[in-house]
Amino acid sequence: MASSSNKRLLLKMLSLFSVVRGYNILVLIVAQYLTSAFILAPELPLREILFDDNLFFLILSSATVIASGYIINNFYDSEKDLINRPKKTMLDRFVSQRTKLSVYFILNLLAIFFASYVSFRAVVFFSIYIFAIWLYSHRLKRILFLGNLVASILTITPFFVVFVYYKNFETVIFIHATFLYLMIVMRELVKDLENMKGDLIQNYQTIPVVYGERLSKLFLSVLCVLAIVPILLLITRYDTGYMNYYFYVSLLLLVFFLLFLYFSKAKWQYLLLHNILKLIIVVGVFSILLIDIQEVLNRVF
Repeated sequence: MASSSNKRLLLKMLSLFSVVRGYNILVLIVAQYLTSAFILAPELPLREILFDDNLFFLILSSATVIASGYIINNFYDSEKDLINRPKKTMLDRFVSQRTKLSVYFILNLLAIFFASYVSFRAVVFFSIYIFAIWLYSHRLKRILFLGNLVASILTITPFFVVFVYYKNFETVIFIHATFLYLMIVMRELVKDLENMKGDLIQNYQTIPVVYGERLSKLFLSVLCVLAIVPILLLITRYDTGYMNYYFYVSLLLLVFFLLFLYFSKAKWQYLLLHNILKLIIVVGVFSILLIDIQEVLNRVF
């Protein structure tokens, strides 16, 4: 009896971890710290960044808001996800909708509490961020073009938080941000192609549903070519150290992405394209350490 109860509890914990996409949250936290330490404030001692209370609570607020955002998005998309991702949805349903909403409100309150340690402006900012995510999940994601645009902006917002905190307005930062933003926009559009069946049934006005796969692929191809521009700028005009190798590999992956996109029709093919973009984004986070390896070693040791 106890074993059965423990198994059920474990399944619920795994379900909640799946709903909030805990792996994404962990990557986000690491990404914000690496961006702060090696791109936005490379002149500061690593210890000062790691033990900066304000930065810690800003990152913690970002993480809890994103986690709550995944929950409310899962809440509104439950029927669509049952069509598009039945296996994941079955795991997610080990936690009731009522429990999900309770955790959603608790996480939002925690985010505001953490932000209050930093400043009143941080409280206002994260309150607006929470409302924007709810509005997107409830309404905006169903609206043509606006859904993709807002989703991409909301995804990149945590990096905007640390960017504003350090007030680093160098051109190279904007080029890095442009590349990341284009990757996120492309990923959102690929997800729409991947989830086209569920979106059509649930009446989501996405680009593939309204304009079809052919025009969606054309738009995606244009975005892919545009994404190559910041890569070339970063390789040729700025000193990115060994991170250059990351950009060379990204360039090759984007060329493969374009070629494979042309022949893609099945869901598994769009899933592969989605994973390629996700790989570029996640590896990009850790490749920040390659900008100046000697500096990293000096600051760590």
